[in-house]
Amino acid sequence: MSANRFAKPFYLALGWISVLLGLVGIALPILPTTPFLIVAVWAFSRASPELAEKIRNHPTAGPYIRDWQDHGVIPLRAKMLATAMMLGAAAALFFWSSILWVPAVAAGIMVLVGVYIWTRPSRHD
Repeated sequence: MSANRFAKPFYLALGWISVLLGLVGIALPILPTTPFLIVAVWAFSRASPELAEKIRNHPTAGPYIRDWQDHGVIPLRAKMLATAMMLGAAAALFFWSSILWVPAVAAGIMVLVGVYIWTRPSRHD
C-alpha cells in the first residue's frame, strides 16, 4: 500500500473538518472562522482544487482568504478583534486558574501570536 493512496482522503477530511469548525466559528465568537477556512483551502487545494476555489470565490469569506493567500494581509479590524479576544482569554485564565504557570504560558503564546498578527500588513496595494 502506498502512502499517497491515503493523501487525498486525508486532505479531504481535513478540509471538511476545517469548514465545519469555521461554520461553528460563525456562531461562537471564541472560535475564529477565517483561519479554519484558510486551512480548508490549503487542504482542498491538495485534494480537490474545485472545492478550494469555491471557498476562495465565496462572496463573504473569499476576499479575506484571497488577501491572506495572495498578499499576507490581515485586516485591521481582524487584528483588533483577535487582540481583544486574546486579552479576554488571558484575563479569564489568570482569574480562574489556580496554577499560575498555566495562564502565564498561555499569555506568552498569545503575545507571540499577537506580535505575528500585528506585523502582517493590514491592506495590500
